[in-house]
Amino acid sequence: MRKPELLVPASSLEVLKIAVAFGADAVYIGGEAFGLRAKAKNFSYEEMAEGIRFAHERQVKVYVTANILAHNGDLLGVRAYFEELKELKPDALIISDPGIFMIAREVCPQIEVHISTQANNTNYQTFRFWHQLGAARIVCARELSLQEIGEIRKQIPQDLEIEAFVHGAMCISYSGRCLLSSFLTGRDANRGACTHPCRWNYAVMEETRPGEYFPVYENERGTYIFNSKDLCMVEHIPQLIEAGIDSFKIEGRMKAALYVATVARTYRRAIDDYFQSQEQYRAHVSWYQKQVTGCTYRPFTTGFFFGKPDENTQIYQGETYLREYTYLGIVGQAGEGNLFALEQRNKFSVGEQIEIMRPDGSDQSAVVQGIFDAEGTPMESAPHARQKLWVRLDQKAEPNEILRRCDKGGMEQ
Repeated sequence: MRKPELLVPASSLEVLKIAVAFGADAVYIGGEAFGLRAKAKNFSYEEMAEGIRFAHERQVKVYVTANILAHNGDLLGVRAYFEELKELKPDALIISDPGIFMIAREVCPQIEVHISTQANNTNYQTFRFWHQLGAARIVCARELSLQEIGEIRKQIPQDLEIEAFVHGAMCISYSGRCLLSSFLTGRDANRGACTHPCRWNYAVMEETRPGEYFPVYENERGTYIFNSKDLCMVEHIPQLIEAGIDSFKIEGRMKAALYVATVARTYRRAIDDYFQSQEQYRAHVSWYQKQVTGCTYRPFTTGFFFGKPDENTQIYQGETYLREYTYLGIVGQAGEGNLFALEQRNKFSVGEQIEIMRPDGSDQSAVVQGIFDAEGTPMESAPHARQKLWVRLDQKAEPNEILRRCDKGGMEQ
């Protein structure tokens, strides 16, 4: 058995560095155009160059998304974009559109192409088709079961890699091919601008009674009729490996560093434990389950892996995420005496007990002994988003570790 790659999303250069520090084998990122997360921060040319250099120095691969469904007016821009990427040397391009695929093979044939889940890859003949054209990897459609993936593995060449999403938000529409956002808001999900209307609350209005709204009830539990639970397969690592999946993909190119760090280190530990021994993996399953709730998340489901989802895979009560921890910031450079640079993300105060979140899972409780602004003036609290601060703790922290606050009554052991 080949040890699967852990593929982690990065919405920005800062998050890329966290993904690398917390256990990613590869990261996938988007440039400023042609990806399906137009509202993510995404990477400028200079940030992409720095991110690729940073990752490659640490033997981590970088894949760049160019997975929109293109219109005529996109094609010249795609060609110019790939000319730039050719100089940056990412490890692969993630593509769904056949026209963009052809341009990539022409402009930068030395860069691998991975076929996006957006291309609806649901059978082994589709996998063979793309392989014959030169694709190195196919990302499974979300709608495939583990049994179907195992059958595909048996029917395709061994050098063709299979990638599958194992954690994160689920799209209500078939492989993400959705027109709902375009219809309701004019923002095209297939070109990166989805407004996520599947998370909204809906009602019915009868045309002869304008302004009179009737709730849409599937049953008495609520009206969020498209709102899926999040995918989580950390309890099923053995089945994923046995199906022949080469890359475990985490969803979340819109997510912050705390989510990326939490999920990356949990799956890193689960994969490594399994390859130490199945007994070691089984012994830590409850730890994995607890860890994936250490960031903002929705209730979990196993998606399509064990059969078609049913009524138990939906969230009926609302679209609100669950949150058990608050993200405070990423540790920067160190000063003297446990003094650390920090760009603040949420409010915290002197005297609070917080946590230092570490890549190896050995989280450390710490007390905030002092907060200082950029000029060194003492502050009682840090209320301003993204303010650059110096923070003194009663414990040592290292660059790229994360500070968070447990909102459940103290640090979990």
